[in-house]
Amino acid sequence: MDGKKKVLLVDDEPDIIEFIRYNLVKEGFQVFEATNGKEAIEKAIAHIPDVIILDVMMPGMDGIETCEEMRKIAALKDCAIAFLTARGEDYSQIAGFEAGADDYISKPIRPKVLVSRINALLKRYSLNKNSGSSEIEIKTDNNDLIINKEKYLVIQNGKELFLPKKEFELLSLMASRPDKVFTREDIYNAVWGTKIIVGDRTIDVHIRKLREKIGDNHIVTIKGVGYKFVSPGKRE
Repeated sequence: MDGKKKVLLVDDEPDIIEFIRYNLVKEGFQVFEATNGKEAIEKAIAHIPDVIILDVMMPGMDGIETCEEMRKIAALKDCAIAFLTARGEDYSQIAGFEAGADDYISKPIRPKVLVSRINALLKRYSLNKNSGSSEIEIKTDNNDLIINKEKYLVIQNGKELFLPKKEFELLSLMASRPDKVFTREDIYNAVWGTKIIVGDRTIDVHIRKLREKIGDNHIVTIKGVGYKFVSPGKRE
């Protein structure tokens, strides 16, 4: 099993798990299975998969709740999470991304396309882990902000903040290049990936939540273009 990428499949329908497992094993993945949210968390901690594929509609703890709980577990910080579900509504997708998912895939999907989406997630995670300094420190007279990309940790004025994964990646992206204007396309590609389609409101929702947590003085809206993270003392 050495060298094989690990995938955890979570679905309460055995036929779906069997079909996906067969195709992933054929492509060289090591596959683990769970049929509910509680079991999924236990299996994820035990095996630390590279990718977790979650159904949304499950009895007891649904996929959204499961994803939220997984994103609170430090040992799973490097696990990519994708929803694979028959629910394709915009509000369901937004809820999935807000919970910390990296991708939202609608059923039915051809096995080769699913494998392609998984490989794209693995590639993006590899690039993120190997890119730049692991810590960003921003100091002002009255507001210190430390972003540790390796530990998925944000500390503001000595207090640790909990940010869901997508909010963390969005903040890290913009803070890594203060005063650079990131277009919506830049943000989509860097945070959600080029193969993922999300609703127009997704970035706005994440920006709003970031401002609620770190304050309004860091992120500036450039109307019709995108957003930028302002350098200390340059608030416009």
